[in-house]
Amino acid sequence: MSLVAISDLHVRHLENRAFTEALRPESDDDWLLVAGDVAETAGDILWAMDLLSKRFSTVVWVPGNHDLWTVPADPVQLRGEARYEYLVNALRDLGVHTPEDPYPTWHGPDGPVVVAPLFLLYDHTFRPEGTSTKEEALAVAHASGVVCTDEYLLHPDPHPGRDAWCRDRLASTRARLDALPEDIPTVLVNHWPLVREPTRILRYPEFAQWCGTEETADWHTRYRARAVVYGHLHIPRTIVVDDVPHIEVSLGYPREWGPRPQPPRGPRPVLPG
Repeated sequence: MSLVAISDLHVRHLENRAFTEALRPESDDDWLLVAGDVAETAGDILWAMDLLSKRFSTVVWVPGNHDLWTVPADPVQLRGEARYEYLVNALRDLGVHTPEDPYPTWHGPDGPVVVAPLFLLYDHTFRPEGTSTKEEALAVAHASGVVCTDEYLLHPDPHPGRDAWCRDRLASTRARLDALPEDIPTVLVNHWPLVREPTRILRYPEFAQWCGTEETADWHTRYRARAVVYGHLHIPRTIVVDDVPHIEVSLGYPREWGPRPQPPRGPRPVLPG
């Protein structure tokens, strides 16, 4: 019985779709954490999650930025919170746990742990050197030509901006995590990293401002994390911060994983650690 995780499946790519179709648990009791960026259209997201929910004992999902895009090719043209709520309701119908559901407790090896799926977004506080405001950070990004597609496709409706939506999500999520029993550790699952350290090796540092928020810098210790799971950067690796492993579980695009010496092997183990 294992707790395993994956993210950034991006199933619109044929190679990634085939990879997703081949995913199988090693045990009938395995749990799968899906840390966002399944696809850009609701139909592709639900296809992949339906497939995985039928194979793994329990599936937990958090949204990534691509999941929240409103692209012209998607028949579901909902924006912002309405799109997120549509996906939450559709995934609940498949038996998938979402950030809006009670946090499940995993009782396998190294457990029990509370598995907390989070949806937090970003607020432009992972800013480039020499900038002190969101406006300055965005100006640097636009000047360098490194601008996240979220600026055009991830709508924050009804919030005035994605940073405002982020603040709202932080407040509601803190309240839920603060209410957890203090004697049970957690596994925190978010699409974006909870600490800035993983972004230090980005080829284009201007992109870091779309990768998280400084507000979560101590959440791995505050909420007794046994592990933190994230995706988004397409740099699968594990770093240790304050003795807590932060595990990036992304597959990424075929152009990224295709040239690697070893092909991707499936979800990454989280527990037992």
